[in-house]
Parts: sequence; C-alpha cells; structure tokens
Amino acid sequence: MAQTFRYLTLTGYFGLFALMMLWPTVLAAAPQIPVALVLIVTVTPLLLLVRGLLAFNPKSYAWAGFISLLYFAHGAVEVYANAGARWLAGSEILFSLLLFFGSALALRFRRQAP
Repeated sequence: MAQTFRYLTLTGYFGLFALMMLWPTVLAAAPQIPVALVLIVTVTPLLLLVRGLLAFNPKSYAWAGFISLLYFAHGAVEVYANAGARWLAGSEILFSLLLFFGSALALRFRRQAP
C-alpha cells in the first residue's frame, strides 16, 4: 500500500515540477518579471526534495508535505486573481494536493508495514 502512495507522491512531485518549469517559460510568460528569478523561487524548493523522494526517505516525504502547501496557497491565489491562467493554477492545486496526500499516506502506511 505504501508503494501506491509513493507513486502518487512522485506523480504529484514531477507534475508540479514540470508545471513550475513550463508556466513561466512557455505557457504564460510574464514579460515584466525575469524568468530566471521566477524559476529560482518556484523550482528550488522542489529540487531540494528530489533525491530523498526517489530514495523513499521519510524526512523528505515529510518536508514534501510541508512544501506542497506553499504551492497549494500559490495556486489558490492565482485561481482567484488571474483569470487567464486558471487552468494552470488549477493544475498546480491538483499536483500539490497529490503531493501532500501522497506523502502523508505513504509515510503512514510505511510505518505500519512490518
């Protein structure tokens, strides 16, 4: 059961990572904000987790749950404030919830495994 939620976590993680890479560069680039700055701010927290998530490190899964809430909050604000990018913000909310619930449930069921 823990493996199923691990894959759910990784789906949310890589979906969020791809979205955060594509949103400011290809899908809806903002000309007034430097793209490199946006990528540093949005992608760096995700890059800090990749090694631990792939290795199924419990601390990384716990931190992934915490960090995913930042992306959820950002997506919720963008859904309300930016009508042109609602589908992107909705995708961010979906991936952040997959990451949050997947990591929480993977940790829960990993502890219960013998």
